[in-house]
Amino acid sequence: MTLHIAIIGAGMAGITAARTLTQAGHQVHVFEKSHAAGGRMSTRDSAFGSFDHGTQYFTVRDARFSLALQTVPGTTDICRPWSANAVRVLDPLGHVFEAARPSKEAHFVASPGMNALVRHWAQPLGQALHFQNQVQRLERNAKGQWTVHSLNTKSGKDVLEKHSGYDRVLLAMPSVQAEQLLRNSGSAVTKTHFIDAMADVQVAPCWTLMLAFPNASQPDLPHLGPQWNAARSTHHRVAWLARESSKPKRGKIERWTVQASATWSQEHLEDDAPRVQAKLLRAFSELTGIRAEPSHAEVHLWRYAQTLTPLGVSYQYHAGTGLGTCGDWHLGHRVEDAFVSGLELALAVCQSAHRL
Repeated sequence: MTLHIAIIGAGMAGITAARTLTQAGHQVHVFEKSHAAGGRMSTRDSAFGSFDHGTQYFTVRDARFSLALQTVPGTTDICRPWSANAVRVLDPLGHVFEAARPSKEAHFVASPGMNALVRHWAQPLGQALHFQNQVQRLERNAKGQWTVHSLNTKSGKDVLEKHSGYDRVLLAMPSVQAEQLLRNSGSAVTKTHFIDAMADVQVAPCWTLMLAFPNASQPDLPHLGPQWNAARSTHHRVAWLARESSKPKRGKIERWTVQASATWSQEHLEDDAPRVQAKLLRAFSELTGIRAEPSHAEVHLWRYAQTLTPLGVSYQYHAGTGLGTCGDWHLGHRVEDAFVSGLELALAVCQSAHRL
């Protein structure tokens, strides 16, 4: 039986589910509030080069994820290994932090930016992708079919739309947003046990700082700051630093991405961007010894960045209502967690269709 399926969210989980269901012969529409696929595997462009201001890299442990990376046409041309020099550093102010240790586990990045992998996998979906289309609520009729009510912002104006006739609706979005969408959709939806299960999921925010130092790329100054390319920090403000220009196919201009700690990000969640930028820039200087004024600096807030307490199962699905949820927060916070969640939800939907 061919199903008509709406998927809300075009990150790794949503695109994986969409591809799997499309390959199984089902008709899929993907709704995404942003202008392109990627989710937290995002890349921010600037006049000085790009920044992976969300996910920094990914690892591969699941055989199915490995197979997809090896067999989806063009993927091996996009994904490149990336390693960081390993050192232990004590900065002058006494903040101890340790650069990313070498590991037998390979670390990969997508090129020219982390968003390239999800966007490449989304390409075959073509007209099934509805970008700049934020879903507001869901509605189920007496026959059990779903209508998706969305806000289309593509034209620069807010246009309310209704997309009807779906047999299944899969939420591939952060747990907080998925819960809110279910609550906005009326009693027929909020009765689902999904909401109770999601109450225990904890996801932390993250402020991210992006810096560019083009003067460091001059012949007489080939390298700026420390001799390592990535570090996990114990500084109360900063959890992670990475030299973007050390990644494959990223350009030579010296660029850094600095990600704040979960605790500090939560404490400063509602701060204005200039204040956050100043505080993180100060911490960056303390940790790296780089005192030069950046030619480019900006911050971005990820409200739902890193899973602290996952759901504990790879997906949720209720065949009776046709609702399902997927995303990395079901299992953890890794790219592969999102892939596995989207894949296993799609396979569960396919199995339920065969039983109809």
